[in-house]
Parts: sequence; structure tokens; C-alpha cells
Amino acid sequence: MTRISLADYVPATAAGRTFALTSLINAIGTGLFLAGSTIFFIRSVGLSPAQIGAGLAVSGFVGFLATVPIGALSDRIGARRTLIALQVWRAVWFVALAYVHGFVGFLVVSSCLAAAEGATQPMTQAVASDTTEESDRTRTMAIVRTVRNIGFSVGALLAAPLLAADSMWAYRGIVLGNAAAFVASAVMLGRLKLVRSSAAQRKVGPLTAIRGFRDWRYLSLAGLGGVLNLHTTLLSVGLPLWAMTATGVPAGFVPVLILVNTALSITLQVPVSRGAERPGGAARALRLSGFALAACCAALAAVHGLAPLLAGALLLAACVALTFGEMWQAVGSWDLSYAFAPEDRRGTYLSVFSLGNSGQRIVGPALVTGVVIATGAAGWAALGLVFCLASVLVPPVTRALERQQEQQEQQEQQREQAERAEQGQKRAASEGAVA
Repeated sequence: MTRISLADYVPATAAGRTFALTSLINAIGTGLFLAGSTIFFIRSVGLSPAQIGAGLAVSGFVGFLATVPIGALSDRIGARRTLIALQVWRAVWFVALAYVHGFVGFLVVSSCLAAAEGATQPMTQAVASDTTEESDRTRTMAIVRTVRNIGFSVGALLAAPLLAADSMWAYRGIVLGNAAAFVASAVMLGRLKLVRSSAAQRKVGPLTAIRGFRDWRYLSLAGLGGVLNLHTTLLSVGLPLWAMTATGVPAGFVPVLILVNTALSITLQVPVSRGAERPGGAARALRLSGFALAACCAALAAVHGLAPLLAGALLLAACVALTFGEMWQAVGSWDLSYAFAPEDRRGTYLSVFSLGNSGQRIVGPALVTGVVIATGAAGWAALGLVFCLASVLVPPVTRALERQQEQQEQQEQQREQAERAEQGQKRAASEGAVA
């Protein structure tokens, strides 16, 4: 087994290290906001729980619709410029959110925020890939994910004294702190010196680029990624709710499960990413993700009605399986989504891939609560079968993408050869005319 050292958690390039620091600052601001957002919405904005849910649902749909157009725009102006613009946009609207009151204002501001947030992940992936060499791309993304998990935890801790103050300005401080993190991120991104640049290459407009997207194989990969990304809803909704309704474990055990997930993700994400660097490793990681999530579902199906001690042990096992499924899904999705995205349309393709994740965030909570948990052990068993099916479909989909990529490369080579031959003929004809 390859040994892991602290150096493995440091990006290989100066640009990669700067981007990791930028991601840490971003995550601290996001963690600060997430920890206090619900209380802020109720105490400062004056919303009811139903209004919060409705507003977030509408804004989530807006973000879903805006993701691909923004990705297509990045193919014209470049991924880094797009990400800087997104960070500035988010900072402006978080400042507005700090002073908004009432449902209508909240709906407008949250929709404007969601329009940028949906596209941020694929743009982050594109810029992070430009901060390092090709061979170190997957490890760099794993480091970025690790520092983001650390940042979320730090931000949540920083929110505690502000929430304890229980004042209007303390709640606004949480939101304005997040806005300040986005401003700092935009400034650092502007000064970032990339190893290579994903400069704008597409001259067509975003709408034309979207209408021209016909790659059903890549869409299939995005769909599989979205199914496997259900681990986010399982961790935030499914696991806690099932633990409290189907077992006799104390309520204090749920935060322990979240802590285990966070600790394992921070510690093991980089070592897990090493497997994806081998030939076929990314597809293998995505396949393992589905089987790990199926194991999580099996453990959750078996936990119902057990004694608290045994139920707690199974819940812990489910959490560990879920965490490995999460890490394998992240690694496989990063590598495959980037590898099969044409260089001149990378922003569009990565944004299309992220739709799978956005879709599960919209559908996932209702699916887990209204179908899986509502039907009990049978629901968890059915969800496990869905994860297994997704794993089984990964190899044929990736093979189809590989064949398509090989055909495109052959066509490109033939085109270049034809152009060289034509140029040679013109040169020979010109020389003959001179003679």
C-alpha cells in the first residue's frame, strides 16, 4: 500500500496552492452562512418554515435553468473570468440578502443567488484543473474538496458565537461574512497565475452552443452521476430522519454520524483519489460508489426495530459506507466529466454534467422522505437496487464515450492530414508555376 504523507495534501503547483486557499476561504464563508441560515431566514427576513422551503425550491429550479447557459458563456470568455464574475455576483446578492425582508424580496434575492451557485461548481472544476498538470488533476481536486470540508467546519464554529448573540446585526454579520469571503475569492482568482489557460475558444453564442448539444452518451454519464450524488440527500436528510424515526438511538447520536462523515472525508479523500489515477480507475471509483451506497441502504433497511446499541452500530456502518460512496463518487465524477468534455466546449459539458447533481437536489429530498422512508425497509432495499443498477451501467457508458472520443480523434487526424496534403499540393503547384 502506498504511504501517505502531509505533502500529499499540498497541491504540486503554486497556482494549485493558491486555488486551494481560495477554496478554503470560500468554504469558511459558506459554512458560516449554512450554520445560521435557517435562523436568519426566520428571525431577520421574517419567513415561516413553509416560505423558506418554497423559496428555496423555486430558486433551486432557477439555478438548474441557468447552469448550462453560464457554462456555454464560459466557452467564450474563459472559465476563470466566469468564476470571478460569479463570485462578485454572489457577494452583491448576499449583501442584498442581509437587508431583505419578506417573502417576495427573499424569493428575488435567493433566485439571483441560485442562478450563480448552480454554475459555480463546474467553473470551479475547470479552473482547478488549469492550476495543475494533467497527471495531478484528480489529486488537486481531492485536496480542494478536503480543504472545503475543513472550511465548512471552521465556518460553522465561527457562526456559534454570532448565533448565541441573538441580535439582528449578529445575523446580518453571518450573511455579510459570506459576502466578504466571495469578494476575497474574486480578488485572489484575479491574481491567479494558471499552469495552463482554458481560454475562450468557442465563438458561437451560448444559446447556439446549447441547441447544438447532442451528446446522449455524456448525458447518460451525467444522469448516473446525479443518481449516485443522492448521497448528499442521504447524509443531510435520510440518515438523520431514519435514525430518529425507525430506531431508539438518542438524538445526540445523529451529530456523531455527521462528525464521522466529515472526519473520514477530510482524512481519506486524497488517498481514495489515488486509485482514479490508474487506467480505468475513475470508472472503477464511480462503480464502487454505487455498491458502497447500496451497502449503506442495506444497513439502513436492517436497522428498523433493533435494540438501540445494535441499531447504533448499524447506523455507524451505514455512515461509513455512505462516506466511501461519497468519496468514490466525487473522484470518479471529477475525472470522467472532465476527460470526456471536448476542450473547446468544456464549460458547456461540465455544466451539463452538473445538472445531474442539481436535479437530485431538487428531487432527492422528496424522493427520500416521501418514498424511501415512507415505505420503510422495502424503500431502502429498492434504493439500494437503483444504486447497484447505476454501478452496472457505468462501464458500458464509459466505453461508449471512449469509442466516441477515439472516433473524434481519428476524424481530427484525418482532417489535419487532408489539410496538410492540400497545402502541399498548392505549394507544389505554386513552385511549378514559378519554374
